[in-house]
Amino acid sequence: MPPFGPRAALLLLPLLLLLRAVLPVPLDRGTSKEESPATESPDTGLYYHRYLQEVINVLETDGHFREKLQAANSEDIKSGKLSRELDFVSHHVRTKLDELKRQEVSRLRMLLKAKMDAQQEPNVQLDHLSLLKQFEHLDPQNQHTFEARDLELLIQTATRDLAQYDAAHHEEFKRYEMLKEHERRRYLESLGEEQRKEAERKLEEQQRRHREHPKVNVPGSQAQLKEVWEELDGLDPNRFNPKTFFILHDINSDGVLDEQELEALFTKELEKVYDPKNEEDDMREMEEERLRMREHVMKNVDTNQDRLVTLEEFLASTQRKEFGDTGEGWETVEMHPAYTEEELRRFEEELAAREAELNAKAQRLSQETEALGRSQGRLEAQKRELQQMEQRKQQQQGHNAAAPGPEGQLKFQPQNTEDAPVPAPVGDQKNAAASENKVPEQSPNLPQPDSQHL
Repeated sequence: MPPFGPRAALLLLPLLLLLRAVLPVPLDRGTSKEESPATESPDTGLYYHRYLQEVINVLETDGHFREKLQAANSEDIKSGKLSRELDFVSHHVRTKLDELKRQEVSRLRMLLKAKMDAQQEPNVQLDHLSLLKQFEHLDPQNQHTFEARDLELLIQTATRDLAQYDAAHHEEFKRYEMLKEHERRRYLESLGEEQRKEAERKLEEQQRRHREHPKVNVPGSQAQLKEVWEELDGLDPNRFNPKTFFILHDINSDGVLDEQELEALFTKELEKVYDPKNEEDDMREMEEERLRMREHVMKNVDTNQDRLVTLEEFLASTQRKEFGDTGEGWETVEMHPAYTEEELRRFEEELAAREAELNAKAQRLSQETEALGRSQGRLEAQKRELQQMEQRKQQQQGHNAAAPGPEGQLKFQPQNTEDAPVPAPVGDQKNAAASENKVPEQSPNLPQPDSQHL
């Protein structure tokens, strides 16, 4: 059984069924699954892109699920029939899927905590179950095992989110163009009259040069495909064969042209209009042009709207009248303004409100900074005062301490005379001692003791 690779993997996205634009790129022909290194798919822009890709990579290793997937159609997937096949995959695969889900739940919890911390609510008790319900690509009621319900939710959510991708891209481009025009007008308003006229003249010259390009063929038309056939494939335009063309540009030989393979066909047309070396050519507009071309082909060729072009759909499109009758060619982005003046006016009001909000916030921050500066100044003054008091205290203690004299004898500071007696001179001290030891003399009037009685 060959590896079911990208096409089968994309069947997990029911309305899309696309390949490398969402999930893993195909393995090289002749290389076994075990020998091939894991490949990263182009980022879908979904916040759960990695989880989606890892689930598909694990399911790809199960032979039973791969077989069912190859036999499934869009309705089987939409109805949830394919999801129920998860009950029959190997225990090893289920264990890996369980671990992937636990990791994803842990990641979402960390995101929620980071969001709460950013809102300065670190001590709020989080109800993770309630908060996890906002994430629709898994079942929050069961946070430990990967069940059929998880696969069904992942399919539905990824399908819906990816279906909205192009619309989100167009909206982003519109805002980009409005911002560019807003800045251009503000710049012109800041100039003097002569400078403004010169700037407007330069802009008109750039626009004129940008419009001067060869005719752009309608994407998917005979003229466009023949140009690729001749200039890129190096084949005789008189021998153009739609089936051969399809096989040549089905790069991974999976039997369909996915979005990336289609967009590669438009490179020659885009190079007629956009050159990164030219100041007047905006590469952001070129990517919008590429998206518009791809949407045009999908609308006219992809009859079942699964965002993949089969050989049958491609050959059928070459039989239509529009395939050979392309009129004056493709109308590029500058011929279809992305916004109206009313939309630009609302956008500028939004910018003004946001700018006022940012200015008010900046003013508050400036005031808080000044207050912190004043507080810091007071703290520094108090610190200096405390240091000075400590220095005076140390000097006073040093002044009161005993210090040796010039000959080494100790000098003492005189004490308060009221509290301590004044010592007598040395001579007076000796006389006082002698007087204490001297026998008092007898008075002449007193009788003398009889020596015999002594």
